[in-house]
Amino acid sequence: QVQLVESGGGLVQAGGSLRLSCAYSGSTTSLQRIGWYRWYRQAPGKQRELVALVSSGAATNYADSVKGRFTIARDNAKNTVYLHMNSLKAEDAAVYYCNAATFTRDYWGQGTEVTVTS
Repeated sequence: QVQLVESGGGLVQAGGSLRLSCAYSGSTTSLQRIGWYRWYRQAPGKQRELVALVSSGAATNYADSVKGRFTIARDNAKNTVYLHMNSLKAEDAAVYYCNAATFTRDYWGQGTEVTVTS
């Protein structure tokens, strides 16, 4: 089992920045099986969408809508994955979820809400 706890959401003005954190924990065996850490988001009335991912090999990938503005980073010493969000737009407002995935299983956090005001 892997547990994920997100934090860092809140209210921010358009053009501002936020840093989301996802603290992960679990048995050594479970954590070693994780191939990807991902951030998803879901806005009201919309489907959940993939925002960014970092692989166990530290490769990263981003949704086109956030490229150049968001950065995903993993700190192995702190067992935490971050999502640095800059130049926030109204359309970035959503509940952001952390996900950890093996080839056969997904783990999810409870989500943290980001509100962007104009």
